[in-house]
Amino acid sequence: MNNKNRDIDIEDIGDNHIATSAKTPLRKDAFELSDDEKIKAIEKDIYHVMHTLGLDLTDDSLKGTPKRVAKAFVKELFAGLNPNNKPKMSTFDNNYKYGEMLVEKNITVYSTCEHHLLPIVGRAHVAYISNGKVIGLSKINRIVDYFAKRPQVQERLTMQIVQELQKAMDTQDVACVIDAKHLCVNSRGIRDIASSTVTAEFGGKFKEEAVKQEFLNYIQLQTEFE
Repeated sequence: MNNKNRDIDIEDIGDNHIATSAKTPLRKDAFELSDDEKIKAIEKDIYHVMHTLGLDLTDDSLKGTPKRVAKAFVKELFAGLNPNNKPKMSTFDNNYKYGEMLVEKNITVYSTCEHHLLPIVGRAHVAYISNGKVIGLSKINRIVDYFAKRPQVQERLTMQIVQELQKAMDTQDVACVIDAKHLCVNSRGIRDIASSTVTAEFGGKFKEEAVKQEFLNYIQLQTEFE
């Protein structure tokens, strides 16, 4: 493949938001550097980017930006890359024998598009049907947040949430729908500020039309409080 064709392929992937794997693509040496070492290295890179753009990094408003961005990348925006930050997925016996689906809806999603490193902002709706185990409600929110805090495509994020909960709860009966705005669409390129992207992953019983529809009906319920 010549360089010209390679450039076209890269542009096509970026514009079409094609996911290459259900797993986040990480190198084997991804965690050889400590967080502090990564921050120092990224700080230099951000400095170089800003300097190349022509910004005066001696200005009081800008001189701390490279370090702030580096810390935000490692400790906040992309903290979900580090498995040490993965929430503990403690489960409990379903002693009260609740047999209907449980839906945790309107979970705030803050993520970052891996093609342009611009924000993805939206809501996730997650449901499961117990197979003898239940999980704390906040754990669902935390697992959404963990997988969101990495360079992402929305399709992969949706699948990762479902797969992690299926593994933790030893059941295939898990579903997730995400509705989010992508600033790579809203603020650049086509600049369509009205559109959003909806993705879904249905496992086990949620593939059945009646169960799927019940879940989607719950999502439509007006449950927000002022």
